Amino acid sequence: MAARSNPLIFLSAGEASGDHYGAGLIAEIRKLIPGAEFTGLGGTAMEHAGQHRTLRAEDVAVMGFTEVILHLPAIYRAFHKLVNSARLRRPDVAILIDFPDFNLRLAHHLRELGVPVVYLVSPQLWAWKQKRLRQVQERVNKMLVIFPFEEAFYRNRGVEVEFIGHPLADEPPPTITREQFAQRTTSISPDGSRHHLDPAKPWIALLPGSRVYEMLQNLPEMVKTAYELGDAYEYVIPVARTLTIKQISKLEFDLGNWEPSDAPPPRISFVQDAAPALYHSHAACVASGTATVLAALMGKPFLVVYRTSKLTYAIAKRVVRYPPEIPAPLDQFNRPPVAMANLIAGRRVVPELLQEQFTVENMVAALRPLLGDTPERAAQISGLAEVRARLHPSGRPALERAAAAVQSILNT
Repeated sequence: MAARSNPLIFLSAGEASGDHYGAGLIAEIRKLIPGAEFTGLGGTAMEHAGQHRTLRAEDVAVMGFTEVILHLPAIYRAFHKLVNSARLRRPDVAILIDFPDFNLRLAHHLRELGVPVVYLVSPQLWAWKQKRLRQVQERVNKMLVIFPFEEAFYRNRGVEVEFIGHPLADEPPPTITREQFAQRTTSISPDGSRHHLDPAKPWIALLPGSRVYEMLQNLPEMVKTAYELGDAYEYVIPVARTLTIKQISKLEFDLGNWEPSDAPPPRISFVQDAAPALYHSHAACVASGTATVLAALMGKPFLVVYRTSKLTYAIAKRVVRYPPEIPAPLDQFNRPPVAMANLIAGRRVVPELLQEQFTVENMVAALRPLLGDTPERAAQISGLAEVRARLHPSGRPALERAAAAVQSILNT
């Protein structure tokens, strides 16, 4: 049966990275199906791309075990609003993007309604909650994965799957020059202030996460590390577009609370675009998550850090188990890697400091060898080039492949 000329396509993306991919996917689907209409859960990028949002992603984006519990009533109301919308409008296909705690439950209701489900960006079932694999097998018509090892994981377990490559790997390097980025007016400051960066100095990028909770957990140690490394460098903090001016102003104020009183202050600037900040930086410190993939693609050496609540981390330690498809060498603390660059490479390409190891002293010790003309820096740059090659298979771009998969399902 041929697809309708104006199918209703339901998308659900609850995080900044999913919003970015969702917007790109809407654009690719429109090339194939110009009359398509889009609804569901998304961020501002998806709205600008043409999605008529039933729910705003910024209203449901929380993370962690204890953090989710605090927001359960609001999430419950939002979830059922979305389900009722799908029940009333009966979309022709649903595309669920990452956000697994929410989207896998949503997939159950969509399949009950007879809506085919495409899942873009696999839940990390291969790391933890592998018991949820049955949910994927029962609720997802096709899994579109963006990491190479995921294809074998799902295929070996009877799930229809396609490795499409990573969408970020298809994007060209930033075209803005270092000098332009240093002087460009930023949109994140109410007074229209500039980045005030010195293009003659090396920069170090500090990426503490995309949510205020993550930033408050990770940024203090990053700022203190900047003081230890000193004013020979300048420091840039890219912030997610989902943060409000008020939230960013509060973080700027908090910087003063984290500064050692007896040290001369280095220049630390909030900026909005992570890709050029990483591209033009000499090195970076990146909180574990999607940003580590972007950092790997930009090719500059970086350190991965992360801290979450003690309860969240204690539970994660008990449940994280990698399958045979993923080589995961343990570190000296008997911990498997968490950085995606290390999982893709099958070896430790970038250093990781998690929880109690995430200290200023350890960060300085890990970063210093990456800042000079050293074997450690050369080895990491080489390893990151290997990771980039694995994320970019030959052929069509990732989101173009995803759009073709959606069209194929609509045509069945």
